[in-house]
Amino acid sequence: MKIVEQIKHPIVREMELFEKKFHESMSSNVALLNRITYYIVNRKGKQMRPMFVFLTAKMISDGKVNERTYRGASVIELIHTATLVHDDVVDDSNRRRGFFSINALWKNKIAVLVGDYLLSKGLLLSIDNGDFDLLKIISVAVREMSEGELLQIEKARRLDITEDIYYEIIRQKTATLIAACCALGACSVAPESEHTEKMRRFGELIGMAFQIKDDLFDYTDDAIGKPTGIDIKEQKMTLPLIYALNNCSKAEKKWVINSVKNHNKDKKRVKEVITFVKEAGGLTYAEEKMAQFREEALLLLAEYPSSPYKDALVLMVNYVIERKK
Repeated sequence: MKIVEQIKHPIVREMELFEKKFHESMSSNVALLNRITYYIVNRKGKQMRPMFVFLTAKMISDGKVNERTYRGASVIELIHTATLVHDDVVDDSNRRRGFFSINALWKNKIAVLVGDYLLSKGLLLSIDNGDFDLLKIISVAVREMSEGELLQIEKARRLDITEDIYYEIIRQKTATLIAACCALGACSVAPESEHTEKMRRFGELIGMAFQIKDDLFDYTDDAIGKPTGIDIKEQKMTLPLIYALNNCSKAEKKWVINSVKNHNKDKKRVKEVITFVKEAGGLTYAEEKMAQFREEALLLLAEYPSSPYKDALVLMVNYVIERKK
């Protein structure tokens, strides 16, 4: 059994029902919109976000979920999908998970409107059912994701990001959405309990580890997930690079920054930067940091009694770190 199947195993029924409810939550009276949302639903990824919602909810409530849990999972997926559709427009990207992106098939104007529509559907799903506590969790996540992206753009121009700013960027950009999923799961079954904050922190830690793992892919020889050196080509500051820059001579630092800024299309130069980062211990350091986030996440889970849902979440934590793409 593949690891993702194993993780899904204790929530198979919930995930099937969720897919039905999620599809319904997208429906509209406009035929064009339905055609596009149908296209989106049929090209879904691993569905990690709803899995986090259901697993945390079931771990906290002895295996029980309710309508609020389904709504929380649908809202987060609607809003996440909206941000992806908008991202593809911003990045002028024609592919998403191996398929054509919405903007590639229907052009930018329609893609932006579809993103707006999905966002409003998500908000209304919460408001119509009085799930204001869930809506707050999600709204904070959307605000933080936007701030994280903007912070990265602001800082990336100068290439002098400190490790602390890097953590702040990835906390907002990547970790905040996984944190919201786990907080939603907890809040849907145990509103106003300490579980919500605990699970939010758990999701945040996993999200941090997830992003560092993504950074490390950039330095792997076999281009899995994404091609080697793409972050350098895009002048993105990743943890291995930040560590290397903070632990080298002035001359080396100048050479690296000049390479990333002005020679990022030169394959030979990019390779040299990758070698430099490896030799400076950047990868080892990033791996150690990733392991720390994982340990902290597992410590939070250790406080909960044993259950198939807890086991699946432990698997999820390990999967995030051991995945191959």
